[in-house]
Amino acid sequence: MNNIYISILIMAVVTYLIRVLPLTLIRKEIKNTFIRSFLYYVPYVTLAVMTVPAIFYATGNIFTGIAGFAVAMVLAFLGAGLLPVAVGSCVVVLVLEILL
Repeated sequence: MNNIYISILIMAVVTYLIRVLPLTLIRKEIKNTFIRSFLYYVPYVTLAVMTVPAIFYATGNIFTGIAGFAVAMVLAFLGAGLLPVAVGSCVVVLVLEILL
């Protein structure tokens, strides 16, 4: 039972340090354009890495997930908003799940 509390404590300390160390160590504004552009894209990449695999495996069949993803990409590329993209991909997945 003590191992669980020790593990939780270690995870809390590591999480806290990851968030606090940049604030304490980097006091000046970052002027390097490479580092600034890298830090700008980190949230988008992290979201994509967490979301894209879940899209493919959220359905009963990986092919329906791929089809829904493809429809969402096409609709987004054509300039549709968030709601039409989500509804369109969900409808395609639903229809394919019923047919397959």
